[in-house]
Amino acid sequence: MARHLIKTDVTIRNTKPTEATLRLNDGDGLYLLVKPNGARWWRLDYSIGGKRKTLSIGVYPDTGLKAARNKADEARELVAAGTDPSDVRKAGKAQQAKALEAERRIDEGLTAAGSFEDVAREWATVPTSKRSEKQTERIIGWMEKDIFPWLGRRPINEITTPEIDATIRRIVDRGALDIARRVLWNCGRIFGYAAKKGYSQGDPTARLCEYMPSKKVEHHAAIIEPKAVGELLRAIDGYQGFLATKCALRIAPMVFVRPGELRKAEWAEIDLDKAEWNIPAERMKMREPHLVPLSTQAVEILRELHALTGGGRYVFPGARTNGRPMSDNAILAALRRMGFAKDEMSGHGFRAMARTILDEVLQVRPDYIEHQLAHAVRDPNGRAYNRTAHLIERRKMMQQWADYLDKLKAGAEVIPLHKKA
Repeated sequence: MARHLIKTDVTIRNTKPTEATLRLNDGDGLYLLVKPNGARWWRLDYSIGGKRKTLSIGVYPDTGLKAARNKADEARELVAAGTDPSDVRKAGKAQQAKALEAERRIDEGLTAAGSFEDVAREWATVPTSKRSEKQTERIIGWMEKDIFPWLGRRPINEITTPEIDATIRRIVDRGALDIARRVLWNCGRIFGYAAKKGYSQGDPTARLCEYMPSKKVEHHAAIIEPKAVGELLRAIDGYQGFLATKCALRIAPMVFVRPGELRKAEWAEIDLDKAEWNIPAERMKMREPHLVPLSTQAVEILRELHALTGGGRYVFPGARTNGRPMSDNAILAALRRMGFAKDEMSGHGFRAMARTILDEVLQVRPDYIEHQLAHAVRDPNGRAYNRTAHLIERRKMMQQWADYLDKLKAGAEVIPLHKKA
């Protein structure tokens, strides 16, 4: 039985606030805090599982002295039984919120499955290796802008294909075709999740991709004639600028990854002893991890650069700070400084260079090339190859390619592209 120290409610009312918070103890952990602004809060200190905790009992005068003591006694009984009163309160609030949400759905005419927005936000909370937290935030951002205003409150199992089509067309009509495709695809993922959970049947987005407008193909400027490639490589060797930028230029033709994948490379991804670069899925366009075998020439460049940037996160940091990767304009700006025009060579051009010459001059098997380009290559059964598929052959190809680039740079006799064997 608690030993009460506060005589009556009159005692509380007669206690005047001061510049500091006052504490009126009532015994066995129950006390009233009197704040300088006059607010009065009941608190109960208790111990459970060896930990000291505090429970809010209420606000005076809404919760009077007798009511506060009753609540404190109930909490002490829970502690004596080994139950944390804080957990009981949280469970009660969660149950109340669930009941309120059920009432809201009934008021808005929603089914038990919930609205499209409800399911989309639930889908976004489910952890998966297929998307990062940042990607999930971006997807929900698209939904908030382009889908929820029109379909967010609709019961997910009542949404039709024409409704989805009309909503996606609004995105297409403003010229954001890429966004429209991604939003449509992610809507399909949400409907797939809803089907798995039993919220709805079928996917109204399933056939819409067939009717999306064709994307205008953008061709990246690229140097693909062997003799001109040699001139480019010699120009890169003579580049006078930030060392990290020069090293990125030197290694770009050897690894022929996408510009964003190159400039955001991290030292933690690179094993110089194994001569491998493992790019995580979240940085790849196809959202699959990618392995890049490194030639001896590429390893030599990276070892040289490690002395400058190896203490930081990024292999190719910006010129002003090593806390961020180089800008997406760094390679382009360097190419322009060396005299290569916009319609002559681009950062993506190193990929077209490798793909064309490896196929037409060095006669490497196309599937090895496509796999190293991180394109969607599938086996005879239609399954995507894993990241280590044809690894031995690709290692040989990458070394052969680097050796060939050295010959071009040295000005050796080369076979013109139109005279391939």
